[in-house]
Amino acid sequence: MGFSQKIVSKNPHSQAHKELLAKQASTTDQIHFVEQNTFIDLIDDNMEPELDIYTEGWNSKSVNPFKESDVPDTQVIDVTGYFMPVPGFITSNYGYRRRFRRAHKGVDLKLQRNDTVYAAFDGKVRLTSYEPKGYGNYVIIRHPNGLETVYGHLNKHLVEPDQVVRAGEPIGLGGSTGRSTGPHLHFETRFMGYAINPCAIFDFENQTTHTDTYTFNKRTYEQPRNFAPAKTQSTNEEKKLSYKKESSAPTTYVVKKGDTLSSIAHKNGVSAQTIRKLNNLTNSDLIKVGEKLKLR
Repeated sequence: MGFSQKIVSKNPHSQAHKELLAKQASTTDQIHFVEQNTFIDLIDDNMEPELDIYTEGWNSKSVNPFKESDVPDTQVIDVTGYFMPVPGFITSNYGYRRRFRRAHKGVDLKLQRNDTVYAAFDGKVRLTSYEPKGYGNYVIIRHPNGLETVYGHLNKHLVEPDQVVRAGEPIGLGGSTGRSTGPHLHFETRFMGYAINPCAIFDFENQTTHTDTYTFNKRTYEQPRNFAPAKTQSTNEEKKLSYKKESSAPTTYVVKKGDTLSSIAHKNGVSAQTIRKLNNLTNSDLIKVGEKLKLR
């Protein structure tokens, strides 16, 4: 690929620079949408995952130029010199969506419209395009460590194909283009076409990578990793307290004036989709004041 630069850690861009980039997006470029109260529905797979641009109808643009016979069974990948693409938390995880019989091959990260999206590693832009039924405006960057990263649902991209970028360099402005119910970044990490679970490389909660290297393995690339002590070393007492808290949670709720299904779900720690299933509600059904809903 012709990369010879050394990968080093990058400092975040200043807030002033971020705001300047955000102003580049014309109001005519913005896609109007109905603002959702919360991302509860996204977390519970209420939104259909994006069509996979690597396999569905994009061969003419060589979106997936890799041959299966060339992909090694294992490969150690250097993930130092990273930069978090956005600081937002995960709103929808990587994994198979039983409801839609299709996999969600990345993670969705919270952002606001026109927030700056950054390159995760040094690399070269391989493709920028638009997919109306899936990723919307998206960017694919190939990196000298062997990975490719995909950034979807952008309001606008700030880079062009064949452009060399550095980790932490702005590559786009966040949006809600394509198959999306609200602003978020669909972020993928690929190795020779294989969609690795980004949580196997990145610790999004702590805004870092788990380790300096990631070993790609054809048998385990879909699995996340978690080395956070607070989550992996729970005591029996903590587990008992957690169980007690869950068992004492309310199982029903009476609808009050001003309530929405999303607000009820958020207040009670469940998803709107769960409430719909328990109460035999469709997406078009309305809830009424005084109605008693099952929560669990």
